[in-house]
Amino acid sequence: MDVRVEELTRDFDGFPALAGVSLGLRSGELVALLGPSGSGKTTLLRLIAGLVQPSSGRIFFGNEDASSLSVQERHVGFVFQHYALFRHMNVLENIAFGLRVQSRKARPKKAEIKRRALELLDLVQLPGLAERYPAQLSGGQRQRVALARALAIEPRVLLLDEPFGALDAKVRRELRRWLRDIHDKTGHTTIFVTHDQQEALELADRVVVMERGRIIQEGAPHSLYDAPNSPFVFAFIGESSDLPVEAIGGEIKFENQPTGLCTQENGKARLYFRPHDVTLLKVATESNDAAAFQGRVVSGRRHQGVARLEVELGSIARRVEIEVPIEDMRNVGERVSFQLNRWRLFKGE
Repeated sequence: MDVRVEELTRDFDGFPALAGVSLGLRSGELVALLGPSGSGKTTLLRLIAGLVQPSSGRIFFGNEDASSLSVQERHVGFVFQHYALFRHMNVLENIAFGLRVQSRKARPKKAEIKRRALELLDLVQLPGLAERYPAQLSGGQRQRVALARALAIEPRVLLLDEPFGALDAKVRRELRRWLRDIHDKTGHTTIFVTHDQQEALELADRVVVMERGRIIQEGAPHSLYDAPNSPFVFAFIGESSDLPVEAIGGEIKFENQPTGLCTQENGKARLYFRPHDVTLLKVATESNDAAAFQGRVVSGRRHQGVARLEVELGSIARRVEIEVPIEDMRNVGERVSFQLNRWRLFKGE
């Protein structure tokens, strides 16, 4: 099912939670809405679901204008962060709930409801737990049941609001892979909200970055990571450091010292780079003519399979983080020099 929103706005007490958002989703696509708290991502999801009405704009499911349809008429599956399972129902009853409350005309027979619920229980890898109650399940198991319940009604669109937000890091990682597998098997058009950049980059076919009720950038995960269109996106997608620099005659300088970087721009700017996009020079030099960044190590730690160094640069001790091979770990107080392999320059102070 294709989904399209056109110029959606939503105000809450005069505050624009969503400001003219337009977005199209292809049938079978898995899209992540990514942004900080208050960016409008959950509001957009709730508007698509019909849980909130827009101040203006329209929502289309395929060629059908769904803007005025009720939640039930939109036929969406919704999974919340905190599961929202019925505590007095067992797992099988929870999964079957959406089918049992359908109108008499649309409701399958009891045997078919049970068959479909058991089939979904297998799909979410929880066979044998049909008779358990939510209190007897782990957080990860509850979230799987919540997803099975959403899938039971065979929704036109599947909506997930911070589905793993209440789980610990290890379980989150496991469920990311599981959700991607489920999506590939079922082929639902799926939108999920997250503030976890890694989650969005790992799971989504396309990532939509939001800030202050607007879409800032959208695209394939690798394109957002490699080619962010603004300082906000660069800083929000992945880890990064930034420095105030000035481009003079095609050369980028930091505190009037050469960096070895060139540009066609001129004037003051901010230089952004990622910790892993550096090369540590073998000899740290004090020379002001050296075309490299020079500084003093203020902390060092192991970061997975590499060393992460925090380095103070310049006369006012601006701090950046760089990653180097573990064998190149440096002690606090040592001077280091490094060059940038990849970077982005954004004009302005």
